[in-house]
Amino acid sequence: MNTHIIKAVILGFTILISCQDSTKNQTKTPSNHTNSKVTDTLIMETFTDKNGQTLELSFNNNKNIVTISLNGETAILQAENAASGFWYKNEQYELRGKGTNIDLKKHDQLIFTHVDSMVTATITNKQGQTLNMVFNNTSNTAKVYLDGGDEIQLNGQTPGSGIWYKNEEYELRGKGEHLELTKNDSVVFKN
Repeated sequence: MNTHIIKAVILGFTILISCQDSTKNQTKTPSNHTNSKVTDTLIMETFTDKNGQTLELSFNNNKNIVTISLNGETAILQAENAASGFWYKNEQYELRGKGTNIDLKKHDQLIFTHVDSMVTATITNKQGQTLNMVFNNTSNTAKVYLDGGDEIQLNGQTPGSGIWYKNEEYELRGKGEHLELTKNDSVVFKN
């Protein structure tokens, strides 16, 4: 998956399920985790919690509903006005979330939760440059900001050791406290 798709996924997922106006023409974009599928009116997502339990969601933004499937039970929840993120509920279930972090309650008891594993770090080199980094270990992606500049989305690679993230222009490699960010094979940050 390239960085443009990942960026669109996160933004699209949040916008699509937060939107309450069913008359708008919306872009349907799958998220960046397991088993996403998009049809004309549905966004289908599969989440896995830390215990290996699987929750399937089918968002119908035209009808402002989500169909949930967990442990052989299926239910339809209606969209509610959320201050931030998304919120769906019926008499039994309540689904809340923001981005790919979600909680599902049944009769006010939390029965499923999915939270991406995130790590943040900031490093400054001898030249005074600052590199802010946000690593999403669940999706194996990173967002980096050089000197507070634009967000750079990177995808995790398989290094021999240390870390390695890249996109079409940028590459972040490092081991321990030593990091190097390159743009088109030219070093733009090194500590």
